[in-house]
Amino acid sequence: MTEFRPKARRPRGFADRRGATLARERAIVEKVLGVYEAWGFERLETSAFEYADALGKFLPDQDRPNEGVFALTDDDDQWMALRYDLTAPLARFVAENYDALPKPYRRCAAGPVWRNEKPGPGRFREFWQCDADSVGAPSPAADAEMIAMACAALEAAGASNTVIKISSRGLLDGILTQAGVTDASQRMAALRAVDKVDRLSWAGVEQLLGAGRMDESGDYTVGAKLSDEAIRAVMGLLIFATSTDVVAGSRKKFLETVWESGGAENLSSVHAELSTISETLDALGVDDRKARFDISVVRGLEYYTGAVFEAELLGETKDENGNLVRFGSVGGGGRYDDLVSRFKGQPIPATGFSVGVSRLAAALTAQEEARAADGPVVVLPFDASAMGACMALAAELRGAFARASVRRAAEVYLGGSGPKAQLKYADKRGSPVAVIVGGDEVRDNTVSIKNLRLGAEIAANAEDREAWNKARENVQVTVPRAEMAATVLKMLAP
Repeated sequence: MTEFRPKARRPRGFADRRGATLARERAIVEKVLGVYEAWGFERLETSAFEYADALGKFLPDQDRPNEGVFALTDDDDQWMALRYDLTAPLARFVAENYDALPKPYRRCAAGPVWRNEKPGPGRFREFWQCDADSVGAPSPAADAEMIAMACAALEAAGASNTVIKISSRGLLDGILTQAGVTDASQRMAALRAVDKVDRLSWAGVEQLLGAGRMDESGDYTVGAKLSDEAIRAVMGLLIFATSTDVVAGSRKKFLETVWESGGAENLSSVHAELSTISETLDALGVDDRKARFDISVVRGLEYYTGAVFEAELLGETKDENGNLVRFGSVGGGGRYDDLVSRFKGQPIPATGFSVGVSRLAAALTAQEEARAADGPVVVLPFDASAMGACMALAAELRGAFARASVRRAAEVYLGGSGPKAQLKYADKRGSPVAVIVGGDEVRDNTVSIKNLRLGAEIAANAEDREAWNKARENVQVTVPRAEMAATVLKMLAP
């Protein structure tokens, strides 16, 4: 009988994270929480599981308890689910401890969340978030504080090139009302369609406002099924309000331009809300470059009721196939005045912001990798007798890096394989430079230094083999041992 051997495979939508990734995520969490605490927010931890009815059905999937979430039944036949964010558990905690808490209650938290959704590039079923929330704060000034604090938190985490895009659910709700869309399910489907504009473009949004859309994998998403007249009305204002001339100007210009356009003239309360947010941001020193209005911001969760905001990491890089990749959203939040009210039966306003820790860590890593390989300089003993010399060279490199204030590691290959495998090892480690010591180098008191970063660039850009052969003459050099550190530092220079 054949012994059963399980296949080693990772579930789709989940990731294994190694040392450098874990260290970056931990650093982001502590830096972000440090900013939250400096602004007066108290740390809170809630359990990973909540009763499904307490979490509420605010994700897109509505049919059964384990659609959109990972759920199971307790021994008393009650549905429990892994939390899909950190906000719904907060609402339960506040309702359960309402009389003992100060109002507003200002809390911050960090931890993993889980969503039973279709995974894709950059979309995981398990990821970390880092939140701050004010429960019992009705003023739009509380929303502005969240936005300003988000700017400070992202700056502290190393994401200085971000912009916070701001809108209001009330604005799009009002536009839908003016277009004659009154059905609640149609309105929610329309909001979720607009929320996908960064990924699908306005053409894709228009399809989802109508009958629906089929993606590249063949999956079909049923649309909001708005009338042609309603689609024209909604798309007309959306495209106008997101045009370069409108969003590139100041927040004040945006408010004047959109309301003067005639598409939102009856939404005076939303205008007052956004005006207060903008004025408070001015007082907090957050200018138009760091926070601007953008009507395409919706946020996919159903519980938002007013202002919504999203942090976009600017810039782009290339993936392993050479395709340009935009980083997009690394956090977001908004006002959710009805979430705690579900438990208490009385109005309890609230607002919050969440940093997507896992996504931000991946984006920052990608940005660094786009600038330079992040791995160590590896010293390769092509001849077994060179091991002692290689250890001395690695120590010399670490000293040279420290004196030059270069944040780079140096290590010796300690496996038992030959030259070809050693170079593959250096490649897998992301090494920008490899120092090679074989029999000839030991005899001549020299080292061979290979610029792996330059070699990869030449291989990617060379038009033919002749061009590659000519260019690669600069990839590897042999120098006296005394010149090794200086040569490596020169290769590492930007």
